[in-house]
Amino acid sequence: MASQWYSLVSQKLFLASTLLDTPLPAPIAASPSPVQKLQQEAATQGCIELLLRARLLLLVMVARLYQKRSETPSSVAELANLIGDQTAEIQMLLALERNSGSWWKHLDQLEAAQNNPPAMRKTVSAENIIAVSVEAGPERSAQSLRETLKAMKQFADNLEEQHGEW
Repeated sequence: MASQWYSLVSQKLFLASTLLDTPLPAPIAASPSPVQKLQQEAATQGCIELLLRARLLLLVMVARLYQKRSETPSSVAELANLIGDQTAEIQMLLALERNSGSWWKHLDQLEAAQNNPPAMRKTVSAENIIAVSVEAGPERSAQSLRETLKAMKQFADNLEEQHGEW
């Protein structure tokens, strides 16, 4: 049964990869129109949503590996309560949660950014001659999303291989 969940996780990752790999035509890449910019933003946000969904499904996959057939954990803490905090998978996930450079943390940052409205931009006015605005937020480039996707896929593949049927 866990194989079905692995397939579902893999499907979400493949679809996210497909969105990332959708090329813009050459003339568009040089000077995109507003519509093309919207399409690119839609692809980026769609990819992020698929990665976030895959992460949730990965938690369910681990629960199923431990014969928890009806539970759907939505965090590592919930999963640890189900299967115990001394299992190898929980230890790996906890390490990913603590590591600021991990794919798990990158997804946390992306999720926070997607769940909040954009920050207000400063404007130049008579009282405020210099408007300084630094875009703060997670890296949303195609390259960084590919790296996160690749790391997630490797994690899922390793789980499937370790728990696969003989």
